Amino acid sequence: MRTSVVICVYTEERWEDIRAAVTSVENQRREPYEIILVVDYNADLLLRLKQEYPGVIVVENTQEKGLSGGKNTGAATASGDIVAYLDDDAVAEAGWLEALEEGFQDPAVVGVGGLTRPLWATGRRPGWFPREFDWTVGCSYEGMPTRRAPIRNVMGGNAAFRRELVGQVGGFHTGIGRSVQGRKPRPLGCEETEFCIRLSQRIPGAVMLFEPAAVIGHKVPAARARFAYFRARCYAEGLSKALVTHSVGAGDGLASERAHALKALPLGALRGLGDVLRGDLSGFGRAGAIVVGLAWTTWGYVVGSLRLKVAKP
Repeated sequence: MRTSVVICVYTEERWEDIRAAVTSVENQRREPYEIILVVDYNADLLLRLKQEYPGVIVVENTQEKGLSGGKNTGAATASGDIVAYLDDDAVAEAGWLEALEEGFQDPAVVGVGGLTRPLWATGRRPGWFPREFDWTVGCSYEGMPTRRAPIRNVMGGNAAFRRELVGQVGGFHTGIGRSVQGRKPRPLGCEETEFCIRLSQRIPGAVMLFEPAAVIGHKVPAARARFAYFRARCYAEGLSKALVTHSVGAGDGLASERAHALKALPLGALRGLGDVLRGDLSGFGRAGAIVVGLAWTTWGYVVGSLRLKVAKP
């Protein structure tokens, strides 16, 4: 199986992170067919990467500015059977690519996502930060499967798809996620959620697979370990989910979210309060953060849905 690994990059401020990401791919037990760096409208970074990595395919984003456009450019550039995406601030463990490829042995599988662990710049998880909300920092979260299992959607920074299908269903929508830039840019997301749902809707019997053996570490800068970012990210997720449901319908668009809100979040809040009774006072913070996170995400979804209704001709 030939796998093209795509890393979308945009700023020289992440130069050392990009180098670490590329090195982790070069050191895989199963060698990638090719490595593709997609540079998002940054001529200086493009030139520097071409000089640094003569054996890597370095291309400009030829589509709309942003992550979705970069992912589409990477898929269009790739020539492998599989296109795998790795965040530019992540490092893949040595068996990452091998585990992703193994998931595609079943012909029904169209996409495989792996386990993403947070690498806190502060050295440890903030005491108030609930694991149920690790998605706010781009990582796997409490409530996801703990073993290989079908899922609705994979997480975009640790994912692989059958390459020909990416273009076949129209690629990643550039109107969702970090390609969206308003007067006040927000940490939007969900472009991979919408893509996975659309892919499954258009291909009967298609399976998205979670493979916990495909492990990466995702760097979490100190700024994203603050409560202000947590709250802003939750609100932005709600806005993004409104765009997703507008595209694919509320049934599929909110199925996983409903289950998470009704099961994992109440259990997490109770666990936090139980920790308090055992002497861990930070449990109050985790329980409170779950309540605030759910409220802010819901509010963002309501605001986003109302905006779409007003904008509808």
